[in-house]
Amino acid sequence: MEDDEAAVRAAWLYYMEGLTQDRVAARLGTTRLRVNRLLGEARASGLVGITINSRLASCLALEGELKGVCGLNEAVIVPTPEDADLLPALLGRAAGEFLSRHLEQHRVRGIGVGWGATLREAIRFVRPAQRPALNVNSMMGGLTRGLEINTFETASALASRLGASCTYLAAPLYAGSQQSRDLLVAQDVFKESFAGMAANDVALLSVGDLSERSLLIRYGLPKDVTVASLRRAGAVGDILGRFLDADGQPVAHPVNQRAISPPLELLANIATVIVASGGQNKAPIIAAVLRARLASVLVCDEKTAREALRLYQG
Repeated sequence: MEDDEAAVRAAWLYYMEGLTQDRVAARLGTTRLRVNRLLGEARASGLVGITINSRLASCLALEGELKGVCGLNEAVIVPTPEDADLLPALLGRAAGEFLSRHLEQHRVRGIGVGWGATLREAIRFVRPAQRPALNVNSMMGGLTRGLEINTFETASALASRLGASCTYLAAPLYAGSQQSRDLLVAQDVFKESFAGMAANDVALLSVGDLSERSLLIRYGLPKDVTVASLRRAGAVGDILGRFLDADGQPVAHPVNQRAISPPLELLANIATVIVASGGQNKAPIIAAVLRARLASVLVCDEKTAREALRLYQG
């Protein structure tokens, strides 16, 4: 083939991102004629079938670097789309396919899930199965409004996809105070829920930043908690509703003591913690999660992963 990497990149932009051949040519700094030739060669060689049957060399190299530098067990990196609105679907596909492979290769009894647009998309790409011995459980309280991105809907949809049982953490994401949170989680039903989370073999989570792009900032933050106060505390984003600083440490902000989710130390008990997130606005919180060793698998886009790695090494 004329140029394997150019062909893969052209095929990704054309088939996966839906760009025209003219826009692909502009993106790659080449001519429409060459793009047409690359796509024809990709089809003829079998590179492109129903899916793109190859990975960009730059993404593969970055995966290896992330594993070597950050101590990850696995990394799945996809090209960054020109249209940021495509990110949840592209990352969701990569995460769903990874989870499917993992389930087929390992004995998994419990999967804990978070929430968000990327995880909602991931479920669409998990291969359907019948796993009645598997339990899917929500690892954080939910929103008070019914959204498809809510933790309850995420857990239920994944359980349905896998023919598994499902348990909820039937509480809001944040209690009104630390005292009310402590009283709530001291009840037997919540003790059992947190024990079940600690017994999970897999966790499928996402992270959020402090911008208006964050679903938590838009929909889930308590009304008495401001983004400004979180920034003053040093927060760069959250995982499981708990806000971290750039070093991956929980910030000294009262909202962290109100979160109805397990302490982050619990993630160390889970063999495979998949964090699926992307967008360069999330690079600082992804770097923080990597520093804290809260993830064993990262699913991310190329530009964001490179920036997160730079911050991690900075």
